[in-house]
This record gives sequence, structure tokens and C-alpha cells, in this order.
Amino acid sequence: MMRPGTLTLSALPPLSLYVHLPWCIRKCPYCDFNSHEYRDGRELDVDTARAYLAALRADLEAALPLVWGRPVVSVFIGGGTPSLFAPEQIAELISDLRARLPLEPGCEITMEANPGTFETDRFAGFAQAGVTRLSIGVQSFDDRKLQALGRIHSGTQARAAIAEAARSFGTFNIDLMYALPEQTLAELDEDLGTALAFDPPHLSVYHLTIEPNTRFANAPPEHLPDPDLASDMLDLITARTGAQGMQRYEVSAYARDGHRCTHNTNYWQFGDYLGIGAGAHTKLSFAHRLLRQVRWRDPATFMQKASEGQAVSNEHEVARSELPFEFMLNALRLREGVTMQSFLERTGLPPSAIAQAMAQGRAKGLLDPDPAVIRATPRGFDFLSDLQALFLAS
Repeated sequence: MMRPGTLTLSALPPLSLYVHLPWCIRKCPYCDFNSHEYRDGRELDVDTARAYLAALRADLEAALPLVWGRPVVSVFIGGGTPSLFAPEQIAELISDLRARLPLEPGCEITMEANPGTFETDRFAGFAQAGVTRLSIGVQSFDDRKLQALGRIHSGTQARAAIAEAARSFGTFNIDLMYALPEQTLAELDEDLGTALAFDPPHLSVYHLTIEPNTRFANAPPEHLPDPDLASDMLDLITARTGAQGMQRYEVSAYARDGHRCTHNTNYWQFGDYLGIGAGAHTKLSFAHRLLRQVRWRDPATFMQKASEGQAVSNEHEVARSELPFEFMLNALRLREGVTMQSFLERTGLPPSAIAQAMAQGRAKGLLDPDPAVIRATPRGFDFLSDLQALFLAS
């Protein structure tokens, strides 16, 4: 019998897997991810890598009953800097996943990588290990801007990394940042020109923001572009990518046909994801509830706890009242939006749960008037956080 007030989901959404590899050579001053500096040279020592892979296996095995039999549509290996792990270690990780989970045929396996020479030399090895898509953290091609961002690669290394990714992978992504300290529109134009000259299948573009608990939060960089210039920069990015046949399919993502990121698209469509590894987040749907989990953040603690079958540090059911905002936080980022049917299926809520917020959004010109879709208008896309806020539990 159903408990009163619980959800009823008619179908479970697609399931993705996120794997967190937490170490990097140097923590960037803008980074608020769960990454930890690895101080013993450029390569992760074999014992640490082996112990961490064992912890990931234990974490996954303890989580299997929650996702039993569900096919996995995408895998994302993020960090930290996953390319600090050797190709044979990544091959072992992927074979561990394949042995325990039904990965769909053609399952997208993305891995984040840095453009340093040391990592670039390994790209072909990562492809042989089973990675199908590389996401390269370029951020800029301008050496002065890279220095201001605390990056340890150069523009020359970034160009070499992209050329190598194009040789080794059928699809890849370039990460760029804009609104950097002292950045002009002309400098951004140059960065974009360099990136687009490689004809990338996918481009992710992020506005530099100052996040709490980062080095930049304590010592903010000077001369950041003002909101008007940052807005002009975004217009330039959209115009230049569009002219080269790339579609802005999400707020920060531009892709050629057939090269959209399956993994991130599943997040934005409020799909499910199991996150394993230090600090990883999970969102899983069941017939009558939605569950969120977080793993222990500190790598040493995570490894110890995972070996005891206790990798999860906390978990909670998502309250009905929080679901509309959680859904819209993701879905409204998509240029094409989602169907109303998708909202009903993924949240288990009735249309009345969002009727008032939808009416407000349409009245303000932020939402498409079509009742069958939930989609931001161009104005809504520009004022996305205002639009999403309409769906906060009152």
C-alpha cells in the first residue's frame, strides 16, 4: 500500500554513472569541486591508485542493489584530474564497471583531462582503455590568462592537446572560460577563434564566477569584466559558434549534430545518476520516492569507509515540495526545454504542482506559451535564475 503523500512514478528515467577521481597536481583558485592536491610529483603512485580503484569497486558493489538490472546510458569520469591515472588503471576501472553494470551498447564514456604534455601523451592510451569521449580543460589559450587562473599548462600545450584528442577520439569537448581578469572582447574573440579552428564537435563555455571556499573568494582577482561586457562576451560566443554550425543546446553547451553530451543531457532532463568515489552525488528514482546520496568527501576517509561498505556519508529523500525547483534547475537550462509529460514522469507530481509558477512565467514572457512543453523563451534564457526561482517552494 502507498503511504499518503508519496510520489507515483510510472517509469524510471535513464541511469548514468559518475565516477570521481579526486586528485589534481594543483588546485585552481576558482575551483570549488572536491579536488585534492597530489604533491608527490606528476604521477599518482601505483599503490594509491590501486587502493582507490579497490575502494571504487567496494562502493559500487554496495550500491548495486539500488540500481539492480537498470542499463547505464553514460559514464562520466570526473575530478580532480582523472588523467593523472595511467591508461592501464583507467582500463581496469572501465572493466570493473562493465563486470558489474549493464552498460548499454554504445554507452558514452567521457573522461576529463588536462592539456599538460604528460597527460596528452596518454590520450591514445585512454581511448584504447575504452574512453569514448574526452573533455579537455583548456579554459584559455592566452598564457597570461592561464597564469591568472592558476592553470599549470600553456596555450601551446592546450593546442597540442586538442590536436591529439582529435586524432585519438571520435568526439571530444573543449572547456573554455570567459569574463576572465582584464579580458577584453577582442581577447575572447581570439580564444574562440583558436578553439573553433580545430572544428571541435562540442564546446562548453563557463563564465568565471567567484565561488565560496575557493582561493579567489578570499583574494578576488582584480579587473573582472562588468556584467554588460560579460553579456556581450556570451553574445559573441553564441554568434561565432552558430556561424560554424554549432547549436547552443544548453546554457553553457554548444555542439555539432550528433555530438551532444549524453551524460550531461541526462542530468538536465532530470535523469538518474549513481555517483561513486570521494564526494560523489547520487540521485535515484524509485516507484514512490526520489533518493539523494553523498559519499565521504576526503579521499582517505572515503577509501576507509568504502572498504567497510559505508561509502555514503548522508542520504535523504527529496521532499515533494522541493521537486519542482530541482526539476526546473536542470530542465530550463536546455534550449529545447522538456515536455510537460517528462515533468510528470520524472517527478511523479501532477500538473497542478507547477500550474501557478508556469502561469507566472508565461505572464512575464519568460516561458513558452505552449502547454505541452516547458521551455524558456529567449528572454527567459537570459534571466534563467529569475525564471527558475518561480518554482521554489513557497
